[in-house]
Amino acid sequence: MSEESLEATEQELIANPTDMGDSEHGDVVTIRDLNVQFATSAQPVSAVKSVNLDVHPKEILAIVGESGSGKTVTSKSIMGLLPESAMVSGSVILHDKEVTTMSGSELRNIRGTDVAMIFQEPSTALNPVFKVGWQIAEGLRAHRKISKAEARQVAIDVLDKVGIPDPEERVNYYPHQFSGGQKQRIVIAQALALGAKVLLADEPTTALDVTVQAEILELLRQVRDNFDVSIILVTHNMGVVADLSDRVAVMYQGRIVEQAPTKELFANPRAAYTKSLLAAVPRLSFDEYAKLDQAEREKRVKEAEDFDKKEREWMESFATTHEPIVVADKLEITYPGRFGQPGFRAVRGVSLKMHPREVLGLVGESGSGKTTIGRSLVGLTEATGGSLKVFGTEVVHAKQKDFKDIRPRVGFVFQDPATSFNPLLSIAECIAEPLIVHGDATNLSEALPRVHELLDWVHLERSYAKRFPHELSGGQRQRASLARALALNPELIIADEPTSALDVSVQAHVLQVFKELQNELHFACLFITHDLAVVGLLADRIGVLRQGELVEIGTVPQVLGNPRHEYTKRLLASVPVADPVEQEIRRKALLEVLAKEGTTV
Repeated sequence: MSEESLEATEQELIANPTDMGDSEHGDVVTIRDLNVQFATSAQPVSAVKSVNLDVHPKEILAIVGESGSGKTVTSKSIMGLLPESAMVSGSVILHDKEVTTMSGSELRNIRGTDVAMIFQEPSTALNPVFKVGWQIAEGLRAHRKISKAEARQVAIDVLDKVGIPDPEERVNYYPHQFSGGQKQRIVIAQALALGAKVLLADEPTTALDVTVQAEILELLRQVRDNFDVSIILVTHNMGVVADLSDRVAVMYQGRIVEQAPTKELFANPRAAYTKSLLAAVPRLSFDEYAKLDQAEREKRVKEAEDFDKKEREWMESFATTHEPIVVADKLEITYPGRFGQPGFRAVRGVSLKMHPREVLGLVGESGSGKTTIGRSLVGLTEATGGSLKVFGTEVVHAKQKDFKDIRPRVGFVFQDPATSFNPLLSIAECIAEPLIVHGDATNLSEALPRVHELLDWVHLERSYAKRFPHELSGGQRQRASLARALALNPELIIADEPTSALDVSVQAHVLQVFKELQNELHFACLFITHDLAVVGLLADRIGVLRQGELVEIGTVPQVLGNPRHEYTKRLLASVPVADPVEQEIRRKALLEVLAKEGTTV
């Protein structure tokens, strides 16, 4: 939504707020007229405005909205985790206890026992220098008089309950010895150790692959059922909301604009902002087929086959007149081992081609090798076997000097622009950097006209050139990152998970800008992602990687609509869709497949 539309929406909501729901006797959390302001050097910033919210026993309540909507601040107020700069008014009642007036010692007593937090990034929530069993036992020792042996046994029991294999042995492991999904399970185990009846889950699946995400969502559902807990789910992923939640509260600019049971909200959203939020969700193109009658379904399949045929004919025609810009033939990439250990083969015998103007999507789980392949094209990771030619230059075992002619022809859009930008440089200096490094400009003044042109391309005002990275929102930074990647008019863009950390509405804007620029400038793109809905919107072809091997490659209708490999089918089945009715069917089908295979979630 534009800033004007958002402002109009806020005025509409203030004048005509939607139904906020009915309170029930015995609610585990009751929030009334909550206001939170943060003191700044200028004037106070209102993060939460007159919020009223109830959480029922054994309920999963999702709080959704864009970054800055107040959803995380609202959830953290339940634990009293707001910083000292926060000015809080109103009431937050947790199990008949008023949280807003509690002292520091009283808050420490309820954290872990009455309410516990499941943090977004388990790698930072867990201390890398302590064993996981010790970290679980730490909370037990803080609240109970318990022996070392008893605490260890509780840690083993709770690890077993969240599905960690061999808990008696792995209780002595360090966090780095677990996968991302297992670390998230350990964080959930920490939250359950003291028997808390309210869990705050802040974006618990954002950093996870779709298959691991499906496991964690099923685990949270089992936790609710088996431990009789209520879960407050803070997320911007509407597929996760549709899959897991019982009820949804939508927040916009600090206010709750709509509350409703999940199925009702998705079927009949009332607030204008809710409608815009759902409209921005990218959807897997094949999902609509399930809702069609047989005749219409056969018609759509025929259309997809015809499109697929025309696409192949066009690609074959294009390939005969244009040399491919990337050719990988049985590509191998091995990371060297340390201390005499054998190396790790990250990419195994991958063969593929990319042509000018083509968008090739690479999808797969973490560790599948997709980012490694992208980095190898520009020498950020060494290609160690087979053949990899970029613009006709062989880069396997190449020296850094061999990439001198390649790098100006390739732009790189990183996953997190907040860390890829130098925080000490202005946006203009960040965008101008490749121009100056490669000799297209001698200084910032000379590069400034080009910087302004690039900002126009990505729909950012020229005044943003004077700002620093931290003064831009996530979506604005990602568009500035795209501008920097386009500075040298590259023939190839490598986009590594460029939208994974963005809200759906911001993501939709960034993707629209990307599509417009690709259509206008005709650059080729290697689009690396684990979001199959996003890659389906942008790509001409999709390659699916698993454990370093390319298991399937084809056009979008073929890979998403008629996948041939079982792993591709599993990936597609694991993606939560923003439709509670359809998602319930998909979840049951996935669980049936796993049960037949003898796999437990």
